Amino acid sequence: MKVILLAGGFGTRLPEYTKTIPKPMINIAGKPMLLHIMKLYAKYGFKDFYIALGYKGEIIKKFFNKKFFDWNINFVETGKNTMTGGRLKRLKKYIGKETFMMTYGDGLSNINLKKLLKFHKKNKKLVTLTAVRPPARFGALKLKGQRVSYFKEKAKLDEGWINGGFFVMEPEFFKFIKNDNTYLEREPLETATKKKQLAAFKHEGFWQCMDTKRDKDKLDKILKSKKAKF
Repeated sequence: MKVILLAGGFGTRLPEYTKTIPKPMINIAGKPMLLHIMKLYAKYGFKDFYIALGYKGEIIKKFFNKKFFDWNINFVETGKNTMTGGRLKRLKKYIGKETFMMTYGDGLSNINLKKLLKFHKKNKKLVTLTAVRPPARFGALKLKGQRVSYFKEKAKLDEGWINGGFFVMEPEFFKFIKNDNTYLEREPLETATKKKQLAAFKHEGFWQCMDTKRDKDKLDKILKSKKAKF
């Protein structure tokens, strides 16, 4: 099964790194973020990769343009200013009529990808996303007047399921993406929702994005301590 990796964004919230390298090439515990993600897929037997390049894509290409295990790595130039949906649609011709997987180049998890795929096939929707509940950054309070009626320190958000970024998709989903300016997370997924073609696989295990330096440092610490098992 083909795995699409969106790796072309500017990474504007991590300027201390992305002035010189693309966001997916930021080192986490001594290895590029993108390599960690690919190792997760390879662990479950998914080794046919299509990397959607954009900003400083030549750096990604140079690093991965050599033999990595028994992986099949393909590079697709998707434009420097193309949005996430547009990048995905640029890979349509490589997908054909097959079910495929997709993720971003800035999030790590210990998700069981075979269970995700099984869930997708069982539900028979065009798209399955992974729903995660990240810990809140701050403690939660509920007040009754001046009295605290509920207190929980940095708990997982009670109803705060968010898009964890690990997808399984059917090629028919491409029709919901208009052009290079389309954000995947807006009209395409909103349309899939309205048409009852979006399913959510709930993942309660480890998940961490890398949007800020704080996130990067947290990931670094977790992987170096080997607290997250992949």
